Amino acid sequence: MAEQFQLRLADSFMLAPAVRHLSFERADGQPLAFVPGQFLQVHFAYDDGKPTKRSYSVGTIGDGTGPVERIEIAVSYVDGGAATKLLSGLKAGETVDASGPYGRFCLMDADQNQRYILIATGTGVTPYRAMLPQIASLIASRGCRFVLLYGARNEGELLYGEEFEAFARQHEGFDFHPCLSRGARPNPRPHDRLGYVQDMLAELEPNGEQDIAYLCGNPNMVDAAFAALKEQGLSVQHIRREKYISSR
Repeated sequence: MAEQFQLRLADSFMLAPAVRHLSFERADGQPLAFVPGQFLQVHFAYDDGKPTKRSYSVGTIGDGTGPVERIEIAVSYVDGGAATKLLSGLKAGETVDASGPYGRFCLMDADQNQRYILIATGTGVTPYRAMLPQIASLIASRGCRFVLLYGARNEGELLYGEEFEAFARQHEGFDFHPCLSRGARPNPRPHDRLGYVQDMLAELEPNGEQDIAYLCGNPNMVDAAFAALKEQGLSVQHIRREKYISSR
């Protein structure tokens, strides 16, 4: 059963012009037990007092084996958004109410596939960041391969891009392809792709016998990639989805 607790802001910085990385600790001093891919809900009230909540994937890179002391999330700013008003102005030491963890967008021990195709746009890449220790373990123990297609408009919006590139250099079984929809970066890299992530799927030649796909981010991307993967022969149970919707 999900817990309810307060989170105290420990640190924050801007990841992109409209995305803030926030690092929290539980106000009660307890670590957070979660499975990479799960999310928390932040609870607050509108100006009229009506209660509401927003969901954010935990992006903390732990050791892959237990609870974490720091709870990291990435928050996209929405013009006029109530959550933006709350979280953009939050200062170190201030608290928010939260609950969780929730969700099943996780790597599953029972899977016996050979390759994972991970697809994301925007802050939808956050759960894959938390999965990196598990990914390293699966590469080492089962010889799995992973491909991350990450869609952004430009280089400045590639959240945690340098971290994924460093991980790819360290692990032969992990390929990272930034997919830039508004044109190449000033200094293109060999693994870059131009266009939308769903349009890059054909290059990977998805195989229903060996692949499992994870889709996280913009609902339009998730729907388009889901349809493309089904056409390539992946079964519905091997296409796992999490839609990120910007809410006011």
